[in-house]
Amino acid sequence: MSRRRGPALDWKEARRWRALELKREGWTYLEIAEALSVTKGAISRWMSAVQSGGEQALRARPRKGAAPKLTPRQAALIPQCLSHGAEAYGFRGELWTCARAAAVIREEFGVTYHKAHVSRLLKMVGWTPQLPIERASQRDEEAIEHWRVEVWPLLKKRRAKRA
Repeated sequence: MSRRRGPALDWKEARRWRALELKREGWTYLEIAEALSVTKGAISRWMSAVQSGGEQALRARPRKGAAPKLTPRQAALIPQCLSHGAEAYGFRGELWTCARAAAVIREEFGVTYHKAHVSRLLKMVGWTPQLPIERASQRDEEAIEHWRVEVWPLLKKRRAKRA
């Protein structure tokens, strides 16, 4: 038997190999199915595959999904496009949403994605709308530090007294 060993052997493939071993020991399809918690029909398909294609028919094969609509190079350009800001693409306000990002991808690359997939695509390229690339120019670091160190602790104490 030309059986692969090691971590590459997935549990479903191992189950098919075990079914073949049990069949060779004289077990019936029903007994094998009950022992491996599968249907009798699955055992029948596996054994038919072995008869027609040999033992290699039991090996796991990589599942190929749909080809990506964007090339890796195009996907890498998405953060650069979004860095121009939402208003540069005709949106009102600088807030980026997945629907807006999908519209920009459609405009720039001619590729349509559902807004739910756009969030996964943005995470894949390391871009999150929650983390601004630049800090606001009006940001006053001293005032923020003063509030955090002096004002916030007082507010916490007042809240604790009320509760």
